[in-house]
Amino acid sequence: MEPRIHVITLGVADLERALAFYRELGLESPGVIGTQYTGDEATPSGRAVMFQLRDGLTLALYGREDLAKDANVPVSPPTTGHFSIGHLVGSRADVDEVLRRAEAAGATLTDEPHERAWGIYSGYFRDLDGHLWEIIWNLRA
Repeated sequence: MEPRIHVITLGVADLERALAFYRELGLESPGVIGTQYTGDEATPSGRAVMFQLRDGLTLALYGREDLAKDANVPVSPPTTGHFSIGHLVGSRADVDEVLRRAEAAGATLTDEPHERAWGIYSGYFRDLDGHLWEIIWNLRA
């Protein structure tokens, strides 16, 4: 296995709401796809949203219940703090701007951005479904 990640899929409560949120952050997507695959009690639907990011990475949004059905795991309530998604930016001002945009789009900031002893300036937000994002500027870069 090559040490790369190609797709990160986030389970969300409402695809259209999550699509609008990430578009507010500047991500581009053609919208909800796979609507012709409706699913049923045992089979997930095909409704999903895809954002093509740099370096071949895809951020996918999938209904929380459909993701659980697809992976054959129980649906569990959303939690935060088990992992975060990091987004590197080019300056301290960029950190502040991304956090401002996220909050304006409905995200919850978990703290004020600040310098860390290990050489980064960063801040965190939770998206509309509680997924934890860290916006990071490396002071040494």
